[in-house]
Amino acid sequence: MTLNAVTLSVNRVAHTLPLPAGTCLLTVLRNDLELNSPKYGCGLGECGACTVLVDGVAARACVIPVGGVAGREITTLEGLGTPEALHPVQQAFIEAQAAQCGYCLNGMIMMTVALLARNPSPSEEEIRRELSGNLCRCGTHLEIMQAVLRAAELTRQNMAQGKAA
Repeated sequence: MTLNAVTLSVNRVAHTLPLPAGTCLLTVLRNDLELNSPKYGCGLGECGACTVLVDGVAARACVIPVGGVAGREITTLEGLGTPEALHPVQQAFIEAQAAQCGYCLNGMIMMTVALLARNPSPSEEEIRRELSGNLCRCGTHLEIMQAVLRAAELTRQNMAQGKAA
């Protein structure tokens, strides 16, 4: 098996790893970098559990070969905020208690971050459309909607105060 040195920027830290060609990003994030937020769900890019941001755009890590993201900025849930300074979306999801089992939470939060970066004032219909590709089996849809609306409010407040999200 041939290994290639691949350099990835994950959560603003560069990592150079010897990897077989075609290794999927999710495998590297979880196994090599020990980042547990992106989850393995379907392995087909359909459920959203593995969602990360690539240059600020939501992407399914289970179907992306690492060679396709070399030199781009990858952000996982761990890279959004800190326990002392939560990202507004993380704060909103906690406030709304928008988790039951938590398996979908990574994808819901990362999709929300990407949505609010593009549109800090989405309608409920836009939110539903954006999150429609993320599967939640626990039934916390109402709390997730409340969390996204609260996150939008917090994002707008931060923008008005000149704070970065």
